Amino acid sequence: MTSVRLPLGALLALTTAAFVTVLTEALPAGVLPALSADLGVGESAAGQLVTVYAVGTAVTAIPLVAATASWRRKRLLLIAVVGFAVANTVTAVSSWFPVALAARFVAGVAAGVVWALLAGYARRLVPAESAGRAIAVVMAGIPVALSLGIPAGTFLGGAVGWRAAFWVMTGIAVVLVGWVLLAVPDFPGEPSGRPRVAAAVRMPGVVAVLVVTAAFVLGHNILYTYIATFLGAVGMGGSVDVVLLVFGVASIAGIWLVGALIDRRLRALTVAATVLVAVAAGALGVPADSPVVVYAAVALWGLGWGGVPTLLQTAVAHAGGPAADTAQAMLVTLWNAAMAGGGVVGGVLLAAAGPGSLPWSVLLLLVPVLVAVRRFPVR
Repeated sequence: MTSVRLPLGALLALTTAAFVTVLTEALPAGVLPALSADLGVGESAAGQLVTVYAVGTAVTAIPLVAATASWRRKRLLLIAVVGFAVANTVTAVSSWFPVALAARFVAGVAAGVVWALLAGYARRLVPAESAGRAIAVVMAGIPVALSLGIPAGTFLGGAVGWRAAFWVMTGIAVVLVGWVLLAVPDFPGEPSGRPRVAAAVRMPGVVAVLVVTAAFVLGHNILYTYIATFLGAVGMGGSVDVVLLVFGVASIAGIWLVGALIDRRLRALTVAATVLVAVAAGALGVPADSPVVVYAAVALWGLGWGGVPTLLQTAVAHAGGPAADTAQAMLVTLWNAAMAGGGVVGGVLLAAAGPGSLPWSVLLLLVPVLVAVRRFPVR
C-alpha cells in the first residue's frame, strides 16, 4: 500500500503551536532566580507562575471547548496563538508580580484551547489511516521544546536576561500566526447538538484512556519534577543538564518510533511505553553508584515517555468519536491536574520517605495503567 504524503506545511505549523505551548509553560523554571529577583518575590512564589499556568488550562479547557464548539477551527487556533503572544509580552514587560500571574493564567487558558484542538485538527488534515502519523508529527513539538527549546531559552535568559527569552516566545507566536494563516486549512466546528461531557464519558474506551492519562502523567511528574533532587541524592547533582538532554533526545526517538507504527499498533505501543518506563523506574529505584546505570535508565524513560502524549491523544480521539473534542478537553484537564498533582505528591514523598521513594511510586502507578490499556478502543 502506498504511503500517504502528509501535508507537512500545515502539520509543522501545529507542531510549532505545541512547541510554543510547552515552552511557555516551562520556561519560568529555567530562569527562576533572575525572574524572582527582578519581580521582587522569593523563588518559591515565582514558581507559582508555572502552577497558575497549569491551573488556567485545567479549569477552562472543558468549558471553553463547549462554548466554542461551533466556531471555525482556524479562527479558534489563531485566537489561542494570539493569546500566547499577548501573555508572553505582558510577562516580558511586567514589573509587578500579580500582573505576571494574571498573564500566565491567560497563557494557560490559551494552552487549554490549543491542546484540545491539535489532535483533532491533525486527524482532519489526513485520511483516517494516517491519523496517528499526523498526530505524531504534531506532538513532536513537545520533546523538541523539552530537549532544545527550554535549554536554549534558559541560556538566552542567562546571557541577556529573562525578559528577552519571553520576547523571543512572543516573536515565535507572531510568526506562527502568519504561518497558520498561510498554510493551515480551515474546518467547521461541531454542530450545536454535539455530545457533551456525560456523552463523551459513555463512549467505549474513553474512561480507560483517562485512567491511563491520570496514572501515567502523575507517575512521570512525581519523578520528573524532582529529578534534580533525586540526582543530587545519587551523587549526580552536577549532571542535571546532561541527564535532561539524554531524556530529551530519547524522547524524540520515542515519538519517531510511535509515529511510524501508531496507526497499526496503538495498544501494543502503549503497553511497550509503560514497560519501558517501569523498567527505568525500577533501575533508578535500586541503589547504585553507577552513572552509567542512571543514564541508561533515563534513556529508557525518555524512549518510553516520548510517544505517550501522541498515544493518548490518538486513543482518546478514536474513542471519543463524535464527542472527540470534548474527550480531548477532558484529557487536557486531567493531564494538567496530574502534572500539578505530581509536584504535590512528589513533595510529600520527598519529605516523608526521601528521594529514593520517587521511582517506586512511579512503578506503583503504572500497575493501573497496564490494566486500563486492555480496554483501549483499538488494537
